[in-house]
Amino acid sequence: MTDPSAYSGKFIKVSEVKDAGGVLIVQLARSPVNAVHEEMWRELSSIFDKISRDGEVRAVVLGSNIPNFWCAGLDLVEATKTISKPPSGQDAAREGIPLRQHILDFQNAISSIENCRQPVIAAVHGLAIGLSVDILCTCDIRYAASDTKFSIKEVDVGMAADIGTLARFPKIVGNQSAARELALTARMFDANEAKDIGFVNKVVQGSLDEVMKAAVATAKLIASKSPMGTVGTKHILLHARDNSVRDNLEYTATWNALALQSADSRDAFAAFTTKKPPVYKPLPKL
Repeated sequence: MTDPSAYSGKFIKVSEVKDAGGVLIVQLARSPVNAVHEEMWRELSSIFDKISRDGEVRAVVLGSNIPNFWCAGLDLVEATKTISKPPSGQDAAREGIPLRQHILDFQNAISSIENCRQPVIAAVHGLAIGLSVDILCTCDIRYAASDTKFSIKEVDVGMAADIGTLARFPKIVGNQSAARELALTARMFDANEAKDIGFVNKVVQGSLDEVMKAAVATAKLIASKSPMGTVGTKHILLHARDNSVRDNLEYTATWNALALQSADSRDAFAAFTTKKPPVYKPLPKL
């Protein structure tokens, strides 16, 4: 595996869990409250793109190293500078083209978490506001500390959430009424309510340390599985979300026509017969 410190940036820190078989911890680390500005979201994208290409990484835990705050959302001071630039003298349609591209770049940066080949487990604690929910929606598994409070905050700053929450959150929770209420009111909801509606699947008593420990334990378990199996499962689940059942079944058949010929399948079948744990080779580095 590439030295994890090489993945770290100015605002995001990456470390390896020792003796875990390829588990990385990625932590948001912009003091004082993890307010996300452009340099930070571009850094996040670059880090996840690199991790995705590292075949020795088996699972990723995404957290924050700041007590009481997972992420305060978008850095509104910087965002105001972006949308308040003086007019260039062009018509409104032409003025909108670069702003649209900026939004698309931002969307793609956050989607890099979803597009990462390896499963990503979110370990959230404290306040998770606005853009936090966009980020969390791109993760495969979400654990929340009992002190977590969420808000889909964008209506309170005069806009619709545009980085992924409105596209992903309703599909995750499977409850249009709950999704619309939370998005339209911007009210806070706690970890237990998040679990009740299906946004998180585990509430861990405590805060940062406790939820990280729980997420790392699950990441270790995933890392012990076949990398062909876990990467394929994530990829096919994402395809299933956006396509019909029939299309996904046909897609899965094509995928597994190749995947079932991997050494992982042979090793897993042999391990089942011999009752010895399999040892899987890493995926190729891209």
